[in-house]
Amino acid sequence: MKVTVKYFASIREALGLASESVVSDAATLAALRDELIARGGAYADSLARGRSVRLAVDQVMCEETALLVEGAEVAFFPPVTGG
Repeated sequence: MKVTVKYFASIREALGLASESVVSDAATLAALRDELIARGGAYADSLARGRSVRLAVDQVMCEETALLVEGAEVAFFPPVTGG
């Protein structure tokens, strides 16, 4: 399936892009994250399992167990802190 993946904040900076279209066999956000990590390089570093990463599908915060559907917009971003 084809999904749009958006990257925010430090993840966007590390990858050097704000969004991309991805053709994926992933059924869940976790599987999509693993596919992206498997690309290696900045993807592996910024999306690594040891890193805290928040996810959203179609602008709704989700757990990694959320199912993907054709045409979904998936967002990856680091936790936000404020003061």
